[in-house]
Amino acid sequence: MVRAKDVSVRAPPEEEEKMEEEKDFRDLLPDEDDLLYEEELLRNPYNLKLWLRYIEARKDASAKKRNVLYERALKALPGSYKLWYAYLKERRLRVKNAPVNSPLVTALNNTFERALISLYKMPRIWLEYLEFLTEQKLVTKTRRSFDRALMSLPVTQHDRIWVLYLRFVSQEGIPVETAVRVYRRYLKLEPSHAEEYVVYLVNKKRWRDAAEQLIRIVNDESFRSLQGKSKHDLWMDLCEIITNHPEEMKGLRVEDIVRGAIRKYKDDIGKLWTSLADFYIRKGFFEKARDIYIEGLHSVLTVRDFCLIYDALTQFEEALITAKMEQLGEEEEEKQQETDPNKFILNDTGDDLDLRLARLENLIERRPELLNSVVLRQNPHNVNEWHKRAKLFAQDAAKQIRVYTDAVKTVDPKLATGNPHSLWIAFAKVYEKHGDIANARVVYDKATEYPYLYLDNLATIWTERIEMELRHENYSIALNLARQGTEAPRKKRSRDEEIKMKVQERLYRSSRLWSLRLDLEESLGTPESIRKAYSTAMDLKVITAQMILNYASYLKEHNYFEDAFKAYERGIMLFKYPHLKDIWSAYLNDFTSRYKGTKIERTRELFREACDSAPSAFARPFFLKYAAFEEEYGLARNAMNVYENAVKHVQKGDRYQVYEIYIAKASEFFGIGKVREIYESAIESIDHPVSDDDTLKLVIQYSDLERKLGEIDRARAIMVHGSSIADPQKFKFFWSKWNDFEVRYGNEETFREMLRIRRSVAASFSQQHFNTSIIDAASVAVDSIAPAAEEPGADMAGLEEQQAPSTRVPGFVSAGVIQQGKKDEQEPETENPEGIDLGDEEEEDNVQLQTNVPEAVFGQLQHG
Repeated sequence: MVRAKDVSVRAPPEEEEKMEEEKDFRDLLPDEDDLLYEEELLRNPYNLKLWLRYIEARKDASAKKRNVLYERALKALPGSYKLWYAYLKERRLRVKNAPVNSPLVTALNNTFERALISLYKMPRIWLEYLEFLTEQKLVTKTRRSFDRALMSLPVTQHDRIWVLYLRFVSQEGIPVETAVRVYRRYLKLEPSHAEEYVVYLVNKKRWRDAAEQLIRIVNDESFRSLQGKSKHDLWMDLCEIITNHPEEMKGLRVEDIVRGAIRKYKDDIGKLWTSLADFYIRKGFFEKARDIYIEGLHSVLTVRDFCLIYDALTQFEEALITAKMEQLGEEEEEKQQETDPNKFILNDTGDDLDLRLARLENLIERRPELLNSVVLRQNPHNVNEWHKRAKLFAQDAAKQIRVYTDAVKTVDPKLATGNPHSLWIAFAKVYEKHGDIANARVVYDKATEYPYLYLDNLATIWTERIEMELRHENYSIALNLARQGTEAPRKKRSRDEEIKMKVQERLYRSSRLWSLRLDLEESLGTPESIRKAYSTAMDLKVITAQMILNYASYLKEHNYFEDAFKAYERGIMLFKYPHLKDIWSAYLNDFTSRYKGTKIERTRELFREACDSAPSAFARPFFLKYAAFEEEYGLARNAMNVYENAVKHVQKGDRYQVYEIYIAKASEFFGIGKVREIYESAIESIDHPVSDDDTLKLVIQYSDLERKLGEIDRARAIMVHGSSIADPQKFKFFWSKWNDFEVRYGNEETFREMLRIRRSVAASFSQQHFNTSIIDAASVAVDSIAPAAEEPGADMAGLEEQQAPSTRVPGFVSAGVIQQGKKDEQEPETENPEGIDLGDEEEEDNVQLQTNVPEAVFGQLQHG
């Protein structure tokens, strides 16, 4: 039995649906908390702030109730932007993850449409709507909505719409034609954004449209790239597109476009030529592509572009040959059929493999020629490159002649790099090499009329022509040509007038051509013509010092000695030093060898003139020759005067050598008194001093002389006198020499004095502390005493040391008298009775105790 309470009675479905509707309706009605807002709204239903507070207070209510509140508010305030924006934003958040076909999405689209009825001028509403439509992928509806937005909003706000519009048409799935039309409309508003359109077309592989758009861009002079591209970059992009996709460029004049870029931009000319050739290769026009390559090789201006085109051409030829060989290998062998030899053309199989191989081989062989052409196109006035081009055809005289003909016609002497006259000379030598002397002369005749910039260039042409005649033993023609080239004008001209004239009118001023003429005159002319030629050269002042010497030598060979001396004198009048040095040397040598001691006064006058006129740098050899002449043919006293004048006139670096000779000759002729006088004047000279180094050398020599004479005190006084300029750090040889001297001939007091002088001199030359100078001087003194045992007399000191002990005071030796005329190793030494024991007086002198000194040097003091 079933209980009644356990049985559930279910209402019919219609009633349940009605009950749900009633429940939803009751939920939408205001509750007690809403009464306050409702009463206020009854009094003022158009209060926006009240509606916003009401909606904000019910943020936790159901979506339907909030929608009812928004709809009520918008009914009262249909033009409120704040209400519509908040309402749409909230509705959009609710359908964020809803499918596109959801009723909620459709309802929101309708809500946006209702909002735009009142707010069609609000770009923010349009942007929200368009973004929402873009997410739905509704192409037609979205496109029309974008168009409605552009028509509704003012043009000043279109840029905000176009950003979203372009993003929409760039999505996958949008028809390309639709996007193209949209971009075209956009470019009417923003033509500067054309590059974005090009990028889109390239991504979609619409090559034809991209090329046309780029053509418009490069033809627009006012266009400025927003991506930072230059016109050059845009041209390169255009050429790359049209050459890489020839099948889509029908109707476009591709070759004209690429050639326009070649004329406009020279930096990438090699790349453009290869791109144009690739265009025809892709179209299958191989012969046309080859013609393009060849034209590019003959028009490029840089080696880089040449190498680019040349490598591409060789690869192209090799690819064709490879393909042809593969084609022949794959073909089946056909049976041999008898063919009529007269019908060869009709029966030609088209096998041009040999022709292609020969073409490739010829291209490789002509590479140096083609490369040289590139360099000449860079600078057609480069003389060296024309010579290199001629050497390429060393085995073909006809081509060499054509090369030189083009060279002399092309090279402008004002712009030439190198010597343009060398082209004419090489041109003539080509004819001469093949025995055509007549044409060689014609070339030289034209070369003499060429407008050279420098006189030496024209003179070289004349000398080469004369030498050609000499090589072919046409001596009279050569001599006449030399005379013709050096013929002076009858009317004298000033230097200013000659500078303004052509080089052809100044040819007689060329020393090169005169030198050749004088040589020819000496070989082929008469004595009268030779004298006349040299005289004319001197009058024109085109003669050189070597020509003067040659003229004098010629006159001497023919025994015209006085005429030779006159030639020397004219040369002396024409030239200055340093050119005059050789003329004076030859003149003095020839005069002294000719007359020797017969014309002494005349010879002395020549020597005096040479010595007085010579600068100090060139005076020494003349003074020495003069002194030698006086020694041989004159008086010794005059020779001494010459040496004395020499040390006053020669430059400072030569005075020491002159003093050495002067002293040696004085010792030979006048003895020790004159020698002492010379040494003293040399050391103490103020007007004509020698260098410090040379002065110290003279001091040491003078001291050695006095020592050999037994004048020990004089020798020491000389060393003391010279020590004032002897920096111990710089002139160690001087102090070492003095140290050795005191060890051998000094005593305790003199050695102390030497050390004191050394310290004072070192202090005067040094910027260091005085005590540091003392230490340095003592260390140098210690080092200098060590070799003393190796001096003569050290062996005898060793024998004496064996006899008795010593007090070992550092090295002093007794002074003695040395006989004059004996050598150092034979000089007897006497003991110094004044030597005493140093003891422990000064600490700085005890540094010398580090060296063992032979005890015998102290004599009898060792027992004291």
